[in-house]
Amino acid sequence: MKLPLRLPGPPSLPISFSGRLHDARTATAVGRLLGAAVAVCFVTGLVSHVLQHPPALLANSLPSRPSWGYRFSQGLHVASGIAAVPLLLVKLWTVYPRLFAGPPARSVRHALERLSVAVLVASALFELFSGLFNTAQWYPWPFSFVPVHFAVGWLLIGSLLLHVAVKLPDIAAHWRRRSPGTLSLPAEDATDRRSLLVATGAAVGAVTLTTVGQSLTPLKSLDLLAPRHPDHGELGLPVNRTAARAGVTAESVRGWRLHVGGPRPYEITLDELRAMPQREVILPIACVEGWSRSARWTGVRVRDLLDRAGAPEGALIRVTSLERHGAYRVMVMPHTYARDPLTLLAVRLNGEELPPDHGYPARIIAPNRPGVLQTKWVSRMEAL
Repeated sequence: MKLPLRLPGPPSLPISFSGRLHDARTATAVGRLLGAAVAVCFVTGLVSHVLQHPPALLANSLPSRPSWGYRFSQGLHVASGIAAVPLLLVKLWTVYPRLFAGPPARSVRHALERLSVAVLVASALFELFSGLFNTAQWYPWPFSFVPVHFAVGWLLIGSLLLHVAVKLPDIAAHWRRRSPGTLSLPAEDATDRRSLLVATGAAVGAVTLTTVGQSLTPLKSLDLLAPRHPDHGELGLPVNRTAARAGVTAESVRGWRLHVGGPRPYEITLDELRAMPQREVILPIACVEGWSRSARWTGVRVRDLLDRAGAPEGALIRVTSLERHGAYRVMVMPHTYARDPLTLLAVRLNGEELPPDHGYPARIIAPNRPGVLQTKWVSRMEAL
């Protein structure tokens, strides 16, 4: 028996797949769920960014109510982003044969379409997985997360809208369950599609239920995969940034005095602050990483401190922390927050003196406010 003179080479990458689940109907069914998750994530991400970095027109007019507003929107932002991860992976699985089909470009229009798809896939993968890393406070990159995540979010939504516009005829043709071309599918293919969609729904439900408890506290007993548990922390409240990490030591708070600036500036000691009329409020700490927890805070209303200094009613308020470094060491608070009766310079948490990691000697707590702007270790407040 003669052996062939030339050994066969490696098999070439196939450009067509026989599996019926790599079809337009399956891609559309998964894609509309993914599109809904991305839309919710984008809108709630905009809310979060505006509250953290308000544009000039809104700098002094952001709403302080509802008091739970940021907790709800940011919890929904992180939950929808996590839910989108398995949806994106399944969506890519349904369409990947087309991603690698040749030739790379049959025309200028086709080349532009392939380029837009490449931008869409890259930006979606970056947004979802960088956001996932942010929930764990793990940043394996040299750039600042917030501005880059925000910018790529616009790139993602723009490329998604372009992709939907290009593929709109295909999407419309395969939107309904009994769309043209699906009636003749073999029974086993229809069953496989249903099984894939059920498994995808189960995966989305599993990752959502095991992480959403970090902000939706009635489900906290199911909080198995989230990096934070709402009950784990000193006095039952988690901590992102400790006093040691912020460089706030016992020496730096010794002899603490609060400086309040305005037409009638003054200083006040911690004992004098405690002797002022105290208010008690129940407000959540809601962090950009997705966790939140309500707590009972006791302290002096910020508006009372400002009134004593003669601060104008509509003035922006600059709050400075004792921490030595950090992007939020100095925070500017709109008058809508500063004048809200729920906004306190708190000295007690859940009936106990503030621990150092929660901002001792005093910290800001305000309604509908991102956690990074609830300044700890406050040393100065002044009207701008």
